[in-house]
Amino acid sequence: MINRTVLVGRLTKDPTISYTQSGIAVCRFTLACNRPFKSGDGEQQADFINCVTWRKQAENTANFLRKGSLAGIEGRIQTSSFDGQDGKRVFMTEVVADSVQFLEPKSNRSEQPNGSYQAPQQQSQPQYSQQDPFDGGAQIEVSDDDLPF
Repeated sequence: MINRTVLVGRLTKDPTISYTQSGIAVCRFTLACNRPFKSGDGEQQADFINCVTWRKQAENTANFLRKGSLAGIEGRIQTSSFDGQDGKRVFMTEVVADSVQFLEPKSNRSEQPNGSYQAPQQQSQPQYSQQDPFDGGAQIEVSDDDLPF
C-alpha cells in the first residue's frame, strides 16, 4: 500500500513545538494550500491541512518557519481518534511530515513590528540587451566534417 503526500503552501500561524515525556520534540502547524481553481465569484479557494513533524525536523521547523512562510512537505496521512472533554469521539486527520523544505530564503520575508507577515514584492523582469551579439562579426566557415551528424 502507498500513503505519500506532497504539499506546498504557507503556514497559517507560527508553528508550536512541545516535547513528549521522554523528551522527543513534536511540532504542529497548519499549511494553507491553494486549490487549482477559483470559486464562482472569482475568489481563490484553499485547503487548511494540519501537519506534524517529529525530532530534529520538528525543532528546525519551529526555529526557521513563521506565519506566512512558504514550505513544501513530504509525508503521509495519518488518522486517529480520541474521546473529547465532552465525552464525544473526536476524529483527527493530519499529515506526518518526514521532510520539510523551506521554499523561500529568510531574506525574502519581511516581518512587521506587530509580527504580521508581508509577502515579498514581485521583482521586475531583468532587462536584456536587444543587441545581437553575433551581428557584425566575420562569417564563420563550417565544413561537413565539423558537424556531429
